[in-house]
Amino acid sequence: MTEEQTELVGRTFRHFKGNLYRLEGFAKDSETLEEMVVYRALYGERGLWVRPAKMFFETIERDGRTMKRFEPVEDEQ
Repeated sequence: MTEEQTELVGRTFRHFKGNLYRLEGFAKDSETLEEMVVYRALYGERGLWVRPAKMFFETIERDGRTMKRFEPVEDEQ
């Protein structure tokens, strides 16, 4: 894991639809070796999810607005 990735582990991110998630770590797809992000919902059943890192960190366009799919937020203590 890179130093940059290590600094992101444990950080809270807000999905563009509003829900909060904690980045749990990074993994590689066993078939393609694609870099994946492992993250946990901070609501409901607190499910564990995985998504390609390229997609997790991408900038998207919705309703004429450009935004990050997941935006880091300050952790609430």
